[in-house]
Amino acid sequence: MAKNPRAHNMAFEWNRIHKYEDNFEREIIESVEEYVFEYYGVEELEQLTDNQVSEIETFASELNEYSVMQIGINNLMLRYEDVKYDRENNDD
Repeated sequence: MAKNPRAHNMAFEWNRIHKYEDNFEREIIESVEEYVFEYYGVEELEQLTDNQVSEIETFASELNEYSVMQIGINNLMLRYEDVKYDRENNDD
């Protein structure tokens, strides 16, 4: 790693760190969705059953609360709640 002559004159900075965070978060969310869909043999969130979602919630509750995968699982659960709400309120 090359030495930065300015490094001694300023505090450490990580410019645009939010870009890295956003990319990692997106990758985690996509990985969780891909794994869950493959595991249950579905192609869309709407195809998951309440029982399957309950299994995922149980798994998440047993997972370390600081696991980075919680981001993806929580995102999936929130999206499922939206799907379930729409399903219950848009039946014609």
